[in-house]
Amino acid sequence: MKFAKAAEIIAKSRNIAVLTGAGISTESGIKDFRSRTGIYKKAPEYILSVDYFFKHPKEFYQFALENLYHPDAKPNVGHTILAKWEKEGRVGQIITQNIDGLHQKAGNREVIEFHGTMNTASCLNCGAKYGAEVMLRRYREMDDFYVCSECETKKERDRYIKPDVVLFGDAGEWFTPEGFSTILGRIGGADCILVLGTSLKVVPFSSFPQHRGPGVPLIIINKDETPYDHAHNTVVINESIGKTLSEIDKLL
Repeated sequence: MKFAKAAEIIAKSRNIAVLTGAGISTESGIKDFRSRTGIYKKAPEYILSVDYFFKHPKEFYQFALENLYHPDAKPNVGHTILAKWEKEGRVGQIITQNIDGLHQKAGNREVIEFHGTMNTASCLNCGAKYGAEVMLRRYREMDDFYVCSECETKKERDRYIKPDVVLFGDAGEWFTPEGFSTILGRIGGADCILVLGTSLKVVPFSSFPQHRGPGVPLIIINKDETPYDHAHNTVVINESIGKTLSEIDKLL
């Protein structure tokens, strides 16, 4: 019954804003952060802070490359259906907490990576870009792999190469008034909000569904409950994302 209701909403939609979290990537074999088997069971959150990065760049990179970089991960059926819906003119925007680039691998073009990406890194001084594969090779071959080779600033710390992810104590590209304005504009202009694989408990991402327009439906597909489950005009499905989107797509 809920699948049918969700399909009915999506069938009418021409500008869906999709909010995705770790739950869509776990179906591609990528660990989440906060569950019983998540990344934070291996190490404290502090290891993914700006402070730790500057104090212990080698250890930071060792952890990040082992736990956050997944070059072999492949998009799952949930990702591919979202890409199909974008091509069909249903999905207008994906706003993701994930840093794995799987939405783009699946073929989605309109993707805002709210927490950045592990697929590139940048010099904090000159902005030179390094691909993750290059950083992995430098990590294996050089002692000071995290120091930019492109710029000449005397102070080494000023030319550290940092992955393009938002760390604790950090401000990313979208954590700006302009960034928030763009995101809220996309959400406010959507005719449906689709939430996939996030419990919507981490601010500021958790606040985004509040900005949907009057009468705009909210569909939540997540195994755990969220603060929005009992909101007006909301359909909640506590099933796997791949299975649910497959069933909905069949009904369209």
